[in-house]
Amino acid sequence: MDSIDDKIMSVVKEKGEGTIVFPADFSFFGQTPSVNKALERLVKNNVLIRLARGIYYYPKMDNSGLNLGILYPTLEDVAQNIAIRDHARIAPTGNYALNVLGLSTQVPMNVVYLTDGSPRKISIRDGRGIQFIHTAPKNLAFKCKLAMLITFALKEIGPDNVTMAQESKIKELLKHEAKEDVYQDFGLIPTWIKSIIIKCYE
Repeated sequence: MDSIDDKIMSVVKEKGEGTIVFPADFSFFGQTPSVNKALERLVKNNVLIRLARGIYYYPKMDNSGLNLGILYPTLEDVAQNIAIRDHARIAPTGNYALNVLGLSTQVPMNVVYLTDGSPRKISIRDGRGIQFIHTAPKNLAFKCKLAMLITFALKEIGPDNVTMAQESKIKELLKHEAKEDVYQDFGLIPTWIKSIIIKCYE
């Protein structure tokens, strides 16, 4: 009979390299303590990597010939997997939203997401972190992802601090998004941000 370790690895290998998994993914193989110990053994044997408490990674290796070694998941990869597990919606905010849009070159060590799930802080193994802040459902009701990112990014900057260069970048991004798709979320966007968007489409 296969051990819990073997059963876990059978599932993980089927998912493929680069997969993020949680103990709950293997609850049908045994009680929680047994699953946790099996995952610990797999980490000890360098089969899985423990990214954070209760978050494991089946490493993907660089095959480009550049000898980059293990290709670790991004913080967004981790956050999205947590959201899927928790059946929650998330939206990047603050400096991370600015970085995603290219409005800032600063890469934050800690990223902040709004969520309709549980608030929490997660410390990743390399010193980076993810914070989930609970918010009202209406803040996550955007249908257009770009409209959502622009809204949260500009809120971080503030109405009196948006530069011409940042407006130009937003205008460039909006060129690839149908006006109707952005305007459908206007009920969720502050007036001063709507004015910037409208000007960018002129």
